Amino acid sequence: MMSTDNLYFIITTKPDYPGHINAGCICFIREYKYRSEISHSPKKLHVCKACSPLDYAIDLSCMEQLSAEEAELLQALPDDTERLKWFKEKNALQTALGLTKGTPVTVDQGRQELRGIIRYIGTLTEPTFSCPLSGTFFGIELQGKDKGKGDTDGTHGYKTLFSCPKDCGIFAPFSRVRPVVPSTLSPSIPEHSPQLDTEELAPGDRVTYFTNDKCRHGMVVELREEDGKHVVRISTDMDENGKRGGEVEVPLYAVAKGEVPAGPESMEVDTPLEKPNTDDLYLDLALDSAVEVTVATGNSYGTIRWIGTLPSRQETMAGLELDEEIGVSDGTFKGERFFRCAHKRALFVKLRSCRPDSRIQRTSSSHSERMPAVETETEREAERSTGKLEAVPPISAEQVKPLLIGRMKGIQGHCNSCYMDAALFSLFSCSSVLDSMLFKSTEPRDTPIQNTLLHDIVNPLRREGFVKGLQIMKLRQQLQEHGYSHSFTTDEKDPEEFLTVIMHHILALDPLLKLSAAGKVQESYCYQIFLDQNHSLVLPTVQQLLEHSFHSSELKLAEVPSCLILQMPRFGKKFKMFDKIIPSLELDITDLLSEGPQQCMLCGNLAREECPACFKDPLFSQTGFKVFCETCSSQVHSHPQRRSHQRAPLDIPKGYVGHGVPHSLTRDKLELFAVLCIETSHYVSFIKYGPGSQDWIFFDSMADREGERDGFNIPEVQACPEVGRYLEMSPAELANQVPREMEGVAKRLFCDAYMYLYQSTSMCLYR
Repeated sequence: MMSTDNLYFIITTKPDYPGHINAGCICFIREYKYRSEISHSPKKLHVCKACSPLDYAIDLSCMEQLSAEEAELLQALPDDTERLKWFKEKNALQTALGLTKGTPVTVDQGRQELRGIIRYIGTLTEPTFSCPLSGTFFGIELQGKDKGKGDTDGTHGYKTLFSCPKDCGIFAPFSRVRPVVPSTLSPSIPEHSPQLDTEELAPGDRVTYFTNDKCRHGMVVELREEDGKHVVRISTDMDENGKRGGEVEVPLYAVAKGEVPAGPESMEVDTPLEKPNTDDLYLDLALDSAVEVTVATGNSYGTIRWIGTLPSRQETMAGLELDEEIGVSDGTFKGERFFRCAHKRALFVKLRSCRPDSRIQRTSSSHSERMPAVETETEREAERSTGKLEAVPPISAEQVKPLLIGRMKGIQGHCNSCYMDAALFSLFSCSSVLDSMLFKSTEPRDTPIQNTLLHDIVNPLRREGFVKGLQIMKLRQQLQEHGYSHSFTTDEKDPEEFLTVIMHHILALDPLLKLSAAGKVQESYCYQIFLDQNHSLVLPTVQQLLEHSFHSSELKLAEVPSCLILQMPRFGKKFKMFDKIIPSLELDITDLLSEGPQQCMLCGNLAREECPACFKDPLFSQTGFKVFCETCSSQVHSHPQRRSHQRAPLDIPKGYVGHGVPHSLTRDKLELFAVLCIETSHYVSFIKYGPGSQDWIFFDSMADREGERDGFNIPEVQACPEVGRYLEMSPAELANQVPREMEGVAKRLFCDAYMYLYQSTSMCLYR
């Protein structure tokens, strides 16, 4: 859900500054900032674009306030022009606000108007800290003759948002949806027809069902309509073959709520997912323990979120948050809430039916891949008390091959953790640029998270070359308990969201990036590269992308960052703006600094002017801002095509005034140390670990898997010297490379880059 601490606005008139914000753009501001600014400067507000960490001063006369619901509806539209158009259609927007699940509607699909019923209203992706608006979409199940004309079964990505037959569903913004009855009070049609009275039954209810002239007991898992008949799926206490923990599907008319005595065939009420357990393994289980239980389809895995007794039950029960959507609720039992989790992820079982997660515990020699021998928690606690684990240096270039290369190396992935695995491996395996966050003083409530990072993840990675998935799950559970997201232990996230939570909200690290815009300094932890629509880049380097983004956004660096985290330009996770991006092993940021001496790009003398209009002039080089001394500037702008250029004076330190050539001027450069890549929602990373051109390794936390549902992921780190060979090619040669024919894993780096990480070897010594 979006933050309730934000106020939302739509730009109705394009402002004079900044030039890249258009009418129709959705912006937001924190409510406390709004109250402060409106009392001091009632004519302007510093608002952020919906998916940008930067804020801009916009005249209040250029925008109108939106409710949070209106902002989400408009954000789902494809572009700013559409948003402005539909904002002006007040009646349509109000009608959309009144739509509810079950409302009969028509939806525009291509050039057809299809009939359907609203089954889902909400976002398709989780909002992030840099992008709090995801957009409200309507999930519609097509009806009658229009069945089969859709493009989904109610699933988006890896999430099931509603259920319908294949190609009978559509996700659409409100601009394509209209109620059949033209009123916000349109009658709703229930998901099951009126003849089906399921009010008395709900998932989690204990029931008696009748089959083969016998009655048995179980718990309702699902209610649904199938071929016009109403079916109840029940997790059984015992089926007709005497098997415990199975599932059956029976007609609704053969099910009675509650438990009806049935003579000799009746049986003691039991938890449907129980497996006889004589090992007493459950005695060591507690909240947040990773466990497995036996269900009808085999073993299922999850985390204990609650332990206690349920109404009408005497035995100690456990509320599990499952790894998969095979549960019966979101943490409620018979209408009473015991914990919170995603829909269909909660299951209540007897505590003695739970066993420790064997995927994490497994070390049996029967497997071809064995878990590396790493310290136990008891051993690690003992070492903490002696200070032995206080500081382990990053893995050096000489240590990479013996310590890191191979299978079961790096960080073990578990349940959608690849975003966190790749980010942590990139930051801490071979670099110390952000080690300060591991040792800085922090609030007592945040100390356990810092300890987990240092003692359970970073130090084992650097010392042993391997981190169990159990330790990453422990960190995810701690983050979830802090309340930043209810799905940190189960769902995919973005690396930037995770890093912002850790660096800003948990450890209160000083912002890594300070940007200067219109004389004001703005702070951030990551920088999202945005490009204007008129850019001419085809096969860009990271240097070119950063310079073009700063140029179009009128930004400068207020100081040299110790660590620069750059997000590549993309249209969401799936759509890349460029087929290939060439990594810049060094970023020259001298011309991007707001202060400091700069050299004339033509003669090398002290530059005194910058010309933004010359930035894209094909006469000049494709990189670098265009700065000139007074003589060269006069000559360059004597050309008829450049006489109208508006030049800007540079801020020159007083110590340089009067000097000609700044002989001692050193270029400020950052070096690349890691790249995160994404393909089909899976994150991996590349590490530049040494000075040699071929000193590259590739890490995948889920490179392979041992076993099926009860197995475990096999992380792998491999050398990839081929990357260095491709980087030595000319741009023309690289452009001609066919991605699928590129050697090794090089294609992943050049074609799938999501985030680049740079460090200043000098500045990191001071921060």
